Amino acid sequence: MHYTLHQLQVFLKVAQLKSITKAAEELHMTQPAVSIQIKNLQDQFDIPLTEVVGRQLYVTDFGKEIVEMAERIINEVYAINYKTMAYKGHLSGKLKISSVSTGKYIIPYFLSGFIKKQEGIELLLDVTNKSKVINSLENNEVDFALVSVLPEKLQIEKVDLMPNKLYVVGNMETKFKKGLYDKKIFDELPMIFREEGSGTRVVMEKFIARNKLPIHKKMELTSNEAVKQAVLAGLGYSIMPIIGIKNELLNKDLQIVNIKDFPIKTTWHLIWLKNKKHSPLAEAYLKYIKSEKEKIIKEKFEWFEKY
Repeated sequence: MHYTLHQLQVFLKVAQLKSITKAAEELHMTQPAVSIQIKNLQDQFDIPLTEVVGRQLYVTDFGKEIVEMAERIINEVYAINYKTMAYKGHLSGKLKISSVSTGKYIIPYFLSGFIKKQEGIELLLDVTNKSKVINSLENNEVDFALVSVLPEKLQIEKVDLMPNKLYVVGNMETKFKKGLYDKKIFDELPMIFREEGSGTRVVMEKFIARNKLPIHKKMELTSNEAVKQAVLAGLGYSIMPIIGIKNELLNKDLQIVNIKDFPIKTTWHLIWLKNKKHSPLAEAYLKYIKSEKEKIIKEKFEWFEKY
């Protein structure tokens, strides 16, 4: 057999996207060029790698086995390249991180110093909801994930980054008296929820269930920013991470409603699969985080301590 690394890379992209057209776009190749590479790879096997049903391309069971082996081969080739660069004193390659949506308010600060020192690296940062973050981690598609709620069914290792605090917040239309409100006040507050699968939603629901709160769910929105805008517009109240509303609090656009047993406290964790073989780049980033996190917290998040 004489298949090439390029053929395997093209096949992996086609298998991932289930489309020659989309694969061509992502690989910056023409459709005929992609088709030729797939044909040249297929010619070396007696069993089909793909099949077309209707207009949809599917990977056969045999093709899926080739995908798994091709991924391992390509990863080993990348590892050779990374190690070669490391021995020369340079780091290169891609650092892949998936973060829950509210993590976007902190992860840039834990990346900027490292990225600035390593000009030869590329950062792939995916900001999405908790369910998708855990899926990408489970599928070994990323080096690290940033979460505030640890996955229950995955064996992971972690570094604790910093605290996460969630408060009940509303806009400034209603004037709340100073002092601490009883949790019965929830009977008067129409609440805005994040969508199913959100880490904030998980924390919120556990707190509600544990305290048997009389919550009136008014609406459900699919991002922290959407929730914030709805609260600003006076559509209701929500339980939100304070890390995402710093400017709104300083500008007095939002207010914290002081209620007994708040804030809800969790922790931001940088996690990865247990026994994962990190690339030299990922190893270097982990070392950076462990040595620099306290300095980053002090310089960038000192305001956080007064809440």
